[in-house]
Order: sequence, then structure tokens, then C-alpha cells
Amino acid sequence: MEIIGPEPPCVRCQTVKKLVETVAVKLKPLGIDVKVEKLNITSGKVARKYGVLSSPALVINDAVKIQGRVPSEEEVESLIKEAAK
Repeated sequence: MEIIGPEPPCVRCQTVKKLVETVAVKLKPLGIDVKVEKLNITSGKVARKYGVLSSPALVINDAVKIQGRVPSEEEVESLIKEAAK
């Protein structure tokens, strides 16, 4: 899972990262292991690969799931569970 945003991270990107980390801890006992990586939105490589134009963006299994907003904890949990199937 990747979180895409600027470097240094903005407040919204930091919020999404903390949210994903919270959900990851919650899902670990269910056998769902979430690895989080922060990517820089200004990187040409990241822009070409994902086509993300606004941050924060949340990418799960190489697919952009959320872009330009902070999701709810429930939404993140649902997306991760769906991807883990």
C-alpha cells in the first residue's frame, strides 16, 4: 500500500498515513499484514505510474483507490479487507 503526497508531507497526508497505520494494527490479528510506503507526488516516476494529480492518494495493489481527500477509518478498513481477499 502506498500513500502519495508531497515531501515534506502535508497535514492531510500525515493524517492518512496515521489512519492507515491504525487500521493496519487493527487488522493484524485477522492475519492481514499491511505494509505502508510513502511516495512523493512530485516524482516523475510516481506520476507516470499512477497518474495522481492531487494528494493525498491511497494506492492498494497498484490501483489508486482514493485521491484528493482524507477517507474515514471505516472506508480504509473496507478497502484493505477487500484487497486482502
